Amino acid sequence: MFCKQCNIVLCVVKSYETTLSPPILREAIADRQNRAICSAPCGANKICETFKRHKFKKDKKVNKKAYFGKFGGQFVPETVMFALNELEEAYEKIAKTSEFEAELDDLLRHYVGRPSPLYHAKRLSAHYGHEIYLKREDLNHTGAHKINNALGQALLAQKMGKKKVLAETGAGQHGVASATAAALLGLECDVYMGATDVARQQLNAFRMQLLGANVISIEEGLKTLKEATTAAIQAWVNEIESAFYIIGSAVGPHPYPKIVRDLQSVIGRETKEQLAEFGVKPDYIVACVGGGSNAIGIFSAFLDDTDVHLIGVEAAGLGADTPYHAATLTKGREGIIHGMKTIVLQDSYGMIAPVHSISAGLDYPGVGPEHSHLHDIKRAHYEGVTDDECIEALKLTSRLEGIIPAIESSHALAYLAKLCPTLSGKKTIVVNVSGRGDKDMNTVMSYEKGKIYG
Repeated sequence: MFCKQCNIVLCVVKSYETTLSPPILREAIADRQNRAICSAPCGANKICETFKRHKFKKDKKVNKKAYFGKFGGQFVPETVMFALNELEEAYEKIAKTSEFEAELDDLLRHYVGRPSPLYHAKRLSAHYGHEIYLKREDLNHTGAHKINNALGQALLAQKMGKKKVLAETGAGQHGVASATAAALLGLECDVYMGATDVARQQLNAFRMQLLGANVISIEEGLKTLKEATTAAIQAWVNEIESAFYIIGSAVGPHPYPKIVRDLQSVIGRETKEQLAEFGVKPDYIVACVGGGSNAIGIFSAFLDDTDVHLIGVEAAGLGADTPYHAATLTKGREGIIHGMKTIVLQDSYGMIAPVHSISAGLDYPGVGPEHSHLHDIKRAHYEGVTDDECIEALKLTSRLEGIIPAIESSHALAYLAKLCPTLSGKKTIVVNVSGRGDKDMNTVMSYEKGKIYG
């Protein structure tokens, strides 16, 4: 459906951009009644008359598979439902076959370089007084965990007969992974990236172009990951039958959070097997969380092990008690963003709040619905780490272990300084090093404490 005043796809704009805390919005969209807010240029924060006249029918049947507890769902227009149904059917019929799994496993092993090592970081262990193990996703081809998911989705797209893939990216690692997978499989690739992120991740932007991808810089809003995701979704709607949207994190409408979790679960399975080979039982699993793909990937293997503590580390920016952060689960509340019901950072009117982080990969105002569920049932614990704490951890890991982690991963490593002093006895802690820091050198070199990034 279009807003007649500004000729923008209204369902897309508001299904993905509006949160649901204020009663008017909760009634309009969450309960699928007859009102909605249009943030299009014609009338920001006003009742859109086009939508006001449209009557929604309440869904009588709820797809329980689409939810993790009360979070998840498919808050999208009908044009997108066609593609989501097609994707879910293809995933079940194609991706679950032994042939597909064997082909993907071969690529992960011989192209990506899996299994990634589980490294006992002895000098970090001595520093913190506990046994620290690092899951080395930074050693994957393309330099991060993102390739696990991008390669799986791109292979599925090829099997479905799609000729083109679309992707959003923040830090650029998912964009690079998608461009790499597309080049390998002979697919066209468009990557949407906020202009702010293009500027601070120039190396990755060039890598995507070198791989044959078309990098589309988004100039709206804060010019970061949220805006890139919105633009990618809108582009997908325009090419819904011929293009495949590779979502980079465990976010979005069902079945994307499940698919991304399944494809990234290789991290957790390997970690569990490698710990068993060492004869070690973990006490804590720590991973950074933006959308949450690397975290849910490693958490997934340990969800039933209730004696293992799962900790997700968010970007607290200049501090979670300041306006400049991206600590969604720490400071957010229930809402809708990018087709899913989840926890969302919002202002007092229920509009999506601006976010800030030195990390281009973590400055997202939402989070994957499974993380919201794990937070809700208290199976996982989520904490914030500031920009300054992150940079200090990056430098410490570099100097003690000769490993330069990505800024995103450095948030998880920084939490060790908070966690370890509180523990009695010697504990075993696994940190998922989700990516390497090559891409971040300009940011680290120019870092200034208190500077607003994003």
